[in-house]
Amino acid sequence: MSLIPSFFSGRRSNVFDPFSLDVWDPLKDFPFSNSSLSASFPRENPAFVSTRVDWKETPEAHVFKADIPGLKKEEVKVEVEDDRVLQISGERSVEKEDKNDEWHRVERSSGKFLRRFRLPENAKMDKVKASMENGVLTVTVPKEEIKKAEVKSIEISG
Repeated sequence: MSLIPSFFSGRRSNVFDPFSLDVWDPLKDFPFSNSSLSASFPRENPAFVSTRVDWKETPEAHVFKADIPGLKKEEVKVEVEDDRVLQISGERSVEKEDKNDEWHRVERSSGKFLRRFRLPENAKMDKVKASMENGVLTVTVPKEEIKKAEVKSIEISG
């Protein structure tokens, strides 16, 4: 997400924004001829890139909202790994083509998507809940209070 607002839509944009938090990938369009080298650098597909997720922290929980229009809840998977990683994945199928159809534009992406987030230590990993409404997936991760270490003064003898 950008720190510079767009003049046209009122929303933030990352176009030519030096302060953008989006990660630039210098190898994005580089063709790898060696398949073992290619396996070392997994590439993102357009569906992955277009799956935007907002993460906000409230006093009670961490809340993730992902726009995934056109998908049913059965086509989306929300998982939590042992090392406090939240993973949201799914697949958008390609629309079936009819030989009589004439396409003028294809802009919607299809394919698999995957987003991963490392959760902070105060996340209650066993209480994660997810819901989906109107193409928006909401994942709520409750927070637990982290107890601060008590400081006990020790009297020095002697």
